[in-house]
Amino acid sequence: MAKPRSPRPTTLAELRLSGWRPRSVKEELRANAAARVAEGRPVVEGLVGYEDSVLPAVENALLAGHDIVFLGERGQGKTRLMRGLVELLDEWLPVVAGSEVLDDAFAPISRHGRDMLESRGDACPIEWVHRSKRFSEKLATPDTSIADLIGEVDPVKVAEGRYLSDELTLHYGLVPRTNRGIFAINELPDLAERIQVGLLNVLEERDVQVRGYKIRLPLDVMLVASANPEDYTSRGRMITPLKDRFGAQVRTHYPLDTATEVRVIEQEARLPALPGTRLEMPPYMAEVVADLSQLARRSPSVNQRSGVSVRMGVANYETLLAAAGRRALRLGEPEAVPRVSDLPALLYSSAGKIEVDSLDDDGPEELFAKLTRQAVLGVFRRRVNPAELAKAVPELDDGSTVDVGDDRAASDYLATLDAHPGLRPPVEGLAHSASPASLAAALELVLEGLHLSKRLNKQPRARGAGYSSRRS
Repeated sequence: MAKPRSPRPTTLAELRLSGWRPRSVKEELRANAAARVAEGRPVVEGLVGYEDSVLPAVENALLAGHDIVFLGERGQGKTRLMRGLVELLDEWLPVVAGSEVLDDAFAPISRHGRDMLESRGDACPIEWVHRSKRFSEKLATPDTSIADLIGEVDPVKVAEGRYLSDELTLHYGLVPRTNRGIFAINELPDLAERIQVGLLNVLEERDVQVRGYKIRLPLDVMLVASANPEDYTSRGRMITPLKDRFGAQVRTHYPLDTATEVRVIEQEARLPALPGTRLEMPPYMAEVVADLSQLARRSPSVNQRSGVSVRMGVANYETLLAAAGRRALRLGEPEAVPRVSDLPALLYSSAGKIEVDSLDDDGPEELFAKLTRQAVLGVFRRRVNPAELAKAVPELDDGSTVDVGDDRAASDYLATLDAHPGLRPPVEGLAHSASPASLAAALELVLEGLHLSKRLNKQPRARGAGYSSRRS
């Protein structure tokens, strides 16, 4: 966190002389969002695939000064959207020193702030708060209480000798402590309905009340929330009066095409660092990983109300690289490039992210294998020029078999290309470099694509497979 520029006003008098004027948090967000829109910059950075759908809706909501609820299935970036709004706040904000609710020195709302202004006047001390401190986030759980969100009597302060009627005995909850900032609630429908009622005043009258105290805190807060579709979660619902008070409901979505899915995956994936081994993901294998997620979202055998999170693609991408790296470490190779024979490892990173909802006999493993074959075939048809395959299949009519597997070194594949030069054009056209590891990965995809196109036979083996002509 950067430090505020010096010199900064340290008293109310200095703040007034500096020309600084307070504005509401929504005015602040509106002004900064408008500046970004005018510059052609997104209001929230780091979100891929939302440029023409979600982000325009968010921009409209911010310019209108609305509270927002993001509705969508798991893994659609709802939390990132909420957290990204922090960057639209001014970097530094002056508050009454020691205030728990970030009191505006020109109009404090807490007892502490009012007392400081009354006793110190223009000498009231000012401190500067960074925008990262003006964002609070709460994961809604069934045990969340009004005390967590709004506040409660602090027994320690009572034990110190204060009267219960004294406002200073209050312990403020997360919402008051986020005054002049953004308060985010994750999974709002999981919040008990009686607790949701406690937020009604925050969204409409912009105040909170704590138990029987005769206090009113006119809060300046923007409320954002995330929710899964109610027809899936069935754990709770957003009460109608609360839903009515949100100014905007923004529907999020998964990446709409393979190219966008690949961009999201490559942005989010954390590449494993292995000693002495260089990992490289060829573009066509990244497309296989992305297509696997895309196909799962369209499969009638997958519960689409649950959704297929983008996290599945990210985990599969990382696992595929890890599987290739493991093979390279075992064989002592300096470069690791994922191959088709590494794809079975993705079963373990996909298993918990797909909910099978099928009436046939296909279980998770059978469904995963089917989707994987479809993904490989789709990439093969997009990536490999049919004209380059003219001599590839006839060369295997001599009865020979090409063996592949995760236990075979890249040099073995080079020997295969030397023995069957007809395979070289499509392999070299697909490979992203001329390294042995890259050529080995490309050869496996070509062979598997020919098999899935019903032009080669495939005989599964313990650590891989053997491909041969259908005429042999």
